[in-house]
Order: sequence, then structure tokens, then C-alpha cells
Amino acid sequence: MVKVTKCKNGVRIVSEQIDHVRSLSVGIWVNAGSRYENPEENGITHFIEHMLFKGTHTRSARQIAEEFDRIGGEINAFTSKENTCYFAKVLDHHGELAIEILADMFFNSAFLPEEIERERQVVLEEIYMSEDAPDDDVHEILWSVMYPEDALGRPILGTAETLATFDAEMIRRYMAKHYTPQNIVISVAGNIEHGLLTKIEELFGTFEPSSQAMETKLTYPAFKAGEIVKVRDTEQAHIAISFPAIGVKDPSMYSFIALNNIIGGNMSSRLFQEVREERGLAYSVFSYQSSYADVGAFTIYASASKQNLDSLQHQIDNTLFDLVTGGVTEEELENAKEQLKGSFVLGLEGTEAHMNRNGINELVHGTHRSVDDILQRIDTITMESVDALIEKILKAEPAIAIIGPK
Repeated sequence: MVKVTKCKNGVRIVSEQIDHVRSLSVGIWVNAGSRYENPEENGITHFIEHMLFKGTHTRSARQIAEEFDRIGGEINAFTSKENTCYFAKVLDHHGELAIEILADMFFNSAFLPEEIERERQVVLEEIYMSEDAPDDDVHEILWSVMYPEDALGRPILGTAETLATFDAEMIRRYMAKHYTPQNIVISVAGNIEHGLLTKIEELFGTFEPSSQAMETKLTYPAFKAGEIVKVRDTEQAHIAISFPAIGVKDPSMYSFIALNNIIGGNMSSRLFQEVREERGLAYSVFSYQSSYADVGAFTIYASASKQNLDSLQHQIDNTLFDLVTGGVTEEELENAKEQLKGSFVLGLEGTEAHMNRNGINELVHGTHRSVDDILQRIDTITMESVDALIEKILKAEPAIAIIGPK
């Protein structure tokens, strides 16, 4: 059972007791992502995520790593377009130590100039690595086509130009604006020992927002159709095609996930079977859905040799045309619903999965549905709800990005 406690300063603590395990996962979720950055700040949310691991006023970066290694624990973080999460997984009796270290990183990071300079080079290498991988880069440039004038279209990692400007003052200014009590959820799941929740409230329940704190505002950006081609000396051409879709709070969300599964979400999907299995046009072909608080996208990706690119695009077009004109079959829909239920339940096997689910549910939705409730909602997906999404999504003009040889 998921319990929510709201501290007097507005920080929310979400806990789920799981008695049959001996582990514990805890995460600090912050409603701060790359879409809330100004153009000159592009990439700073991700850079801050890195910097919180680079030492506090009492612990060096090495000491943080050694303390978790010594107890056999794991510590990590990630940044998305809408939120950031710092998390740890440890044995249950190390829960208080884990949250103490996370709190030290969160509140007391030193942001020393030499560490900033060193980590700047690390992130620069991360940017270069992403650009060197065309199967990653094609998705990045696709977003720049979809939302050319909005922060959603800018890379989470930032650019070499913006990265070069970051310093301790910019970091503290950004954190003062976004790392505020109202924007923070502490999610903990596993065998929660007595006193841990009290400890979390002591550490996070009393700090006050800065006078610079800003309210997070959605932009509801308009999707832009268009095409971009990036010439690269590669063996294959990489293509990504995206259509405007629905936000994460849309009541058709489960129908959207089911539709994605049918089109290209797994090995039995239409795209995988028709493009790869029947015609051998590509090794990699799949689709995925991206949903944010206000907007979303449905994306198809594939890679093929230069001589197969036209045939590949033609087959993708044919597959989508068949869906628009004929819809999905009853068998496809029932299979997709069972796949959804299976992946959802199997995905909750570990404490980290529960921590992630509860954290994002509280941060984004403010509600926590039971497993049975989710399964019932999946069962209510109908042919009509899927057909309505096909009409809404696949008839729109897409954005297209291609990376490959001239």
C-alpha cells in the first residue's frame, strides 16, 4: 500500500512497504528538467545532476562512491525533459545511511571550480558520444524539427557552447529557482525499517524555498511538421518519423500504449514483421510513444543501407496507410492488452521499479492507482478508442529526420 506524507514545507514523502524483500530503494524526485531551462541554460539540469556527485563540504566524490561500495549499494541519477531523480538501492538496514548521503549531496554540494571544470569535460565527451552514434543523434535532431522554438526541442545534454558557460553561480541560481519544496518528492519502497521515514522528514521537511523560486509553467508548444537531413559517412541511413500525439494525463493513454505495441512496440508488431521478417529491409525497426504533461509524440525509427532506404520508407508508409484505412484487428488488440498487463506486472518485480512508479505518480499525477485498477483500465481499451487515436495521430503531417550517407 502506498502512503503519502506531506511535510510542513511542502515536500512529499511517498512510501511503500514491501515485507518480503531485504532491500530498499529511495529516490529524490525533482520537478526540474530540460524543458524548464532558458536557452542560455540549456543542459544545466543535466550538468547539476552530474555535479551533485562531485563532493560536498564534508565528503569528496571518492568518499561518496566508497561509502556506497562498502555497503554493497548502488547510487545513480538521471535527467529527463521534465524531471530529475537521484536514487539509491541498498540493503534495508542501510536505508538511513543512504538517505543521509543523498541529502548531503542534495543540500551541501560544494561546486568547486576545479570539479566543475573536470565534469564539464566529462559531459562534453557525453555530448560527443551521443553525436557520434547516429541511432541516438537522429532522435535528438528529430525533436529540433518538432519543436524548433521550444525548450522541448533542445537536447537534454545541452551543447558545447552552453556547457562552456556554466559555473557555480549559475548552478546555485538555477537550483534556487527549481529545487524548491513544492517541486520535490521523496519516494521510498522496500523493507522500510522503523525510523527511516522520520529521518527523511527531518532531512527534507524543514528547508525553505528561496526568494528566487519559480512556479513551473507548461508551454503547450505547437508540433511542427518538416524534414531534416544530416549527411554522415555511415554505412546505414537512420530515419526517425514522428507524429503529434497526446500528453501523459490524457484518458486515452493506455490505448496509446496499446496502439504503439501493435505498430512497432515488439517483435510481433506490424512494422517488425513486415519490414524485417517478411522483407528483410532493416535489422532495427521499432516505434515508441513519448508523453509529457501537455504534449506527446509517436515515433518510428529504422535503419537500412542506402540502397534500401526508399523501399524502407515505402513499406513504413504502406503499414501506416493500412492502419489508417483498415484499423487494427480484434486479435491484435487483445494481444496488445495482454502484453501491456504482462509487462506492467513483471516490471514491478524490484524495489527500484516501485520507487520509480510511486515517485513519478506523485510528481506528475498526484494519485496512486493499485495494480488491479491499472489492469482493469487496460481491459477497458476498445477498438473505438484505438481507432480514434489512429485518426488523430497518423493522419497528421509528420516530422522526419534522416542521418546517413549523401
